[in-house]
Amino acid sequence: MSSVSLQRTIFDDEHDIFRQSTRAFAEQEVAPYLEKWAEQGHVDRDIYRRAGELGLLGISAEEKYNGGGVDDFRFHAVLIEELGRVGATAVAMNLSGFNDLVAPYLTSLADDEQKQRRLAPLCSGELIGALAMTEPEAGSDLAAITTTAIPDGDDLVLNGAKTFISNGMIADVFLVVARTDPSAGRQGMSIVLVDADTPGFTRSGPLRKVGLSAQDTAELAFDNARVPRANILGEENRGFEYLRGNLPQERLSVAVTAMAALRRTFEQGLSHSCQRTAFGRRIADFQANRFYLAELATEIEIAQTFVDRCILDASAGKLDEVTAAMAKWWVTELQQKVVGRCLQLHGGYGFMAEYDVAQDYLDCRGGTLYAGTTEIMKEIIGRKLTKQ
Repeated sequence: MSSVSLQRTIFDDEHDIFRQSTRAFAEQEVAPYLEKWAEQGHVDRDIYRRAGELGLLGISAEEKYNGGGVDDFRFHAVLIEELGRVGATAVAMNLSGFNDLVAPYLTSLADDEQKQRRLAPLCSGELIGALAMTEPEAGSDLAAITTTAIPDGDDLVLNGAKTFISNGMIADVFLVVARTDPSAGRQGMSIVLVDADTPGFTRSGPLRKVGLSAQDTAELAFDNARVPRANILGEENRGFEYLRGNLPQERLSVAVTAMAALRRTFEQGLSHSCQRTAFGRRIADFQANRFYLAELATEIEIAQTFVDRCILDASAGKLDEVTAAMAKWWVTELQQKVVGRCLQLHGGYGFMAEYDVAQDYLDCRGGTLYAGTTEIMKEIIGRKLTKQ
């Protein structure tokens, strides 16, 4: 058995050193607890503290706020890849959810007081953060959100609901997207910091998902929840602009996560087909199966090459919305193809819960939905192509 893999050239020695420590973390402190976390519906808080100690949280945040002080997405990718290597996709989404969804807004928009109070303990793992965008009636259509944060003197009064919020049950602080000027459309949105102990704020869950059971997902409700107006990140009413600016990194993070997971699935499918026999020969010796494997290996290398280019662009601050959308939809759809084929190669064993490929089958289905559906990604690309 020999898996074909092109040599990757985007990483330097410092990334390789970081990979070694991250791999040890994934193998020793994450992999042994995956089953436990899946059963309880969330990871233990201690894993955030440990990740903070190892410098895995807030990689791009300033060191004085307990961050890594390195604005290089390649380190983000290494963390995701090593967690994916041990089958910890849910944990990768937990940690990258902070690095790629929460931290960027704090590092670029928060003032010093907000960073000292929120960013520093989030980077150390003392606190856990979450981004609250999606609503029951507003999924991919961010402009349709109805949650409000109406100014009232020096305060904001929040009313509304959010759903499908990752880390929603264990988070201590939320970045809530709300309308501070409901009459201004997209120009009336802001990102507001809301602490979990705010009166009028409640949460329910964890929501029961098909897969990714170790990643808790919750519903949030705001009933006249009052927070200081100073909790707005950046400028008031510019939230939509800020969100669009960070979506490329978020979507690339999803693509990297799917890429890491599908590689592991493929390796296991290849190994099984080379070891399992039927009708007196290996599963891999049937021409149809060899063709399946050849097609998957080819598409995986093509996808990896494109994702690596996106990683370099992100590290250089050049990743654009359209390219990120291409990576996100293509790789998450490819993951479903890889998982489906590899499950088929396992035969009946692929349908057994104790086999990794069965869990992969459940976990991968959300990839084409969260962070913007495949259809929305294609719409973003199509609009750019046909714009006059």
